[in-house]
Amino acid sequence: MEFKDYYKILGVERTATADEIKKAYRKLARTYHPDVNKASGAEAKFKEISEAYEVLSDPQKRAAYDQLGTRWQAGQEFTPPPDWAAGFEFSPGRFSTADAADFSDFFASLFGDFARRAGAGRGRGEDRHAQIVIPLEDAFQGATRTITLRLPEWDAQGRVSLREHTLKVRIPKGIREGQLIRLAGQGGAGTGGAPRGDLYLEVRFDPHSLYRVEGHDLALTLPIAPWEAALGATVKAPTPTGVVEVKIPPGSRSGQKLRLKGRGIPSEPPGDLYLVLEVVLPPAQTHRARELYQTMARELAFNPRQNLGV
Repeated sequence: MEFKDYYKILGVERTATADEIKKAYRKLARTYHPDVNKASGAEAKFKEISEAYEVLSDPQKRAAYDQLGTRWQAGQEFTPPPDWAAGFEFSPGRFSTADAADFSDFFASLFGDFARRAGAGRGRGEDRHAQIVIPLEDAFQGATRTITLRLPEWDAQGRVSLREHTLKVRIPKGIREGQLIRLAGQGGAGTGGAPRGDLYLEVRFDPHSLYRVEGHDLALTLPIAPWEAALGATVKAPTPTGVVEVKIPPGSRSGQKLRLKGRGIPSEPPGDLYLVLEVVLPPAQTHRARELYQTMARELAFNPRQNLGV
């Protein structure tokens, strides 16, 4: 998927005001509108212009897009960074499923997720949505976190400004990645005496140095020595709740999984922890180590490529 430089498409600077963006769009739209321009490619160009305007004319979408930074070039291969929009507060009504369907894969990859979570205000203040990143350990113990969210708005000069506010949030034990925490009455203000909307926080886990999250389950790569794999052994392995002893079956191989039942994220039932074995070769950095490898080469008569017919 290619990165789209919406500022370049509209021919404006990244510091452009709302009025400058609108003027640039109107000028280009008059030139490339399919009803006016019958040239080949005009319709595709008009669609690209409309997509750029859809993002840059909305303070929330523009602020989120600007979060990607300036290091990307138009046409460059692109994958959204993990949790790229964390900490921004959005009004889901601004992100429609029609937007994600009508525009490019690039647009959908950024804003389609917000569209899927859009919800109606039901006659009260608008609901809002934000993504927060928490340590994996919070899912095991629960926690209370102080978070700061930024709500993008237009200022008096027509530029995007970020209004910050701080909240205390209780993280329940056993929470899953992608789960929503509802903060009642923390959304947009109601009008005419209507109650405030709600704020929904989508939970993401900060990447962990050891564990990979798969729903309620966890995965850990467990290095083992060749003799532990070949002969079997009892080794120590870390888990989120402490070190345990694990039996390695004889004849184990890299990629083989061992399941530790109930050692994953707490839930009903609790998740599991999967140990993915990785056979690690000791380095041949000493004379004795090289001698041992040479002895193995002579006496084991082992051909790892036998199944390849060579």
